[in-house]
Amino acid sequence: MGCSVTVEDVIKAFKCREPEKRIPVLRMELDYELALLYEAMVENNTHRVDQHKARLRELRQEMLMLEAL
Repeated sequence: MGCSVTVEDVIKAFKCREPEKRIPVLRMELDYELALLYEAMVENNTHRVDQHKARLRELRQEMLMLEAL
């Protein structure tokens, strides 16, 4: 699975004037989303698992862009 970054994603990342402030918040969001994913897995709720996985992919992509700046 590759990382697809759109032009809009790059523009959004460059507009963020303080990525060093966004990264710690993003890490907390990732941790929270992982906790929710774990709960969904324990409950065997495949719909919620898929939702959390999708959100984690979005957060991961943002993190990769911010760390590249």
